Amino acid sequence: MLLTLTTTHRPATDLGYLLVKHPGKVHSFDVPTGTAYVLYPEAEEDRCTAALLLDVDPQRLRAQKDAFELSQYVNDRPYAASSLLSSALAKVFRSALRGASKDRPELAEVALPLEVRVPVLRGTVDLVTRLFAPLGWAVTATPIMFEPEIGGDSRYVDLLLTGELRVADALNHLYVLLPVLDDGKHYWVAPDEIEKLLRSGEGWLAGHPEKVLIARRYLAHRRALATTALELLESDQPVTEEEAELPVARRAPLAEQRRDAVLAALAEVRASRVLDLGCGGGALLAALLKNRDFTEIVGADVATRTLEQAARRLRLDRLPERQKDRVRLIQTALTYRDDRLRGFDAAVLMEVIEHVDLPRLPALETAVFGHAKPGAVIVTTPNVEYNVHYEGLTGMRHSDHRFEWTRAEFAAWADRVAAEYGYTVTIRGVGESHPETGAPTQLALFTIKTEVTA
Repeated sequence: MLLTLTTTHRPATDLGYLLVKHPGKVHSFDVPTGTAYVLYPEAEEDRCTAALLLDVDPQRLRAQKDAFELSQYVNDRPYAASSLLSSALAKVFRSALRGASKDRPELAEVALPLEVRVPVLRGTVDLVTRLFAPLGWAVTATPIMFEPEIGGDSRYVDLLLTGELRVADALNHLYVLLPVLDDGKHYWVAPDEIEKLLRSGEGWLAGHPEKVLIARRYLAHRRALATTALELLESDQPVTEEEAELPVARRAPLAEQRRDAVLAALAEVRASRVLDLGCGGGALLAALLKNRDFTEIVGADVATRTLEQAARRLRLDRLPERQKDRVRLIQTALTYRDDRLRGFDAAVLMEVIEHVDLPRLPALETAVFGHAKPGAVIVTTPNVEYNVHYEGLTGMRHSDHRFEWTRAEFAAWADRVAAEYGYTVTIRGVGESHPETGAPTQLALFTIKTEVTA
């Protein structure tokens, strides 16, 4: 399974900085279904090509429920681009997907001449064109013919995309649309998948003429999830059942339950000045802005591109002055002390700590609990014990997670941090709880100890 990305921007080898992969090396990564390699077939000043090669181990593939007995050995999964390649792309190019480049931050924001090649992709010429052309790509999709004795075209195409786009935008287009074209995923599609779709589709999916088809296929035809995704995508103009041809979700997705739990915890501590640390695309910030009890709201993230996405989501350029004065976005790293974060009633770390390398976690603790020291801190993170309920899930819930804790591990961490920095802590579950494995998300509410004078 192969995907190549080529640029003729000079010097073209700067592509290595954007992908955070050195052109002079072969990089290998273990993935749940095999091994992913990143290598450079050409790396000259005027032309550079990065190749993502996924070597799939057929014995690791889980057979489809309705497939024949030998389907895990006899299928197109090792060859045709699919969600397997999409997941590998997310793991090996996670910084590039976020638009983050330590060495070339300015270049990461520039549209470059790009050429993408996917030699074997399931789909028709018409569908491939409908999906990629609205995004600014010139699409050349060549049907792959059967052998002469059979005759005719197969259900696969050789795809070539050319255009001038940011590398991050190109990768996010591929991350979403490869599984859409394949119309199948190799893992269980849980409600958290909505967040992945909205995050990767930020800035382009809402205006895509095929957004309904994309949401439906990306979410594995789970109607409730697709409806929720579409309504969140266009919250100001909710998609009707008739338009989406999908019924309304009966249960709030986990992302929504998590936000509600955080808002309830903020109300519990009567916070009015709030930090959203690792704010991402601004989902929680939008909810905070709707509540007038929050008089000062600060969203902080390390990635400038992410902060731009949050600004667009909040429509900061169109907010009335009174509303705009309530919210600020700042760039900062949560593992460093920042005086701008001091003096707040509460700070939220919603699905953030699991993205931090464990050796760097003490630095985050010092910066947030020790230096910023808000009156309350709310932390949410996945409960790894609950993962057994996601059929087909291997490894962690997201390719960018550095760890996922059991309830006991999270409680031990929370107790230690509370004792070390002068807080008390309570822990609760978020989402539908199972008697043996608990809830899918765990939440810790830290409140600072107050000194009692005689």
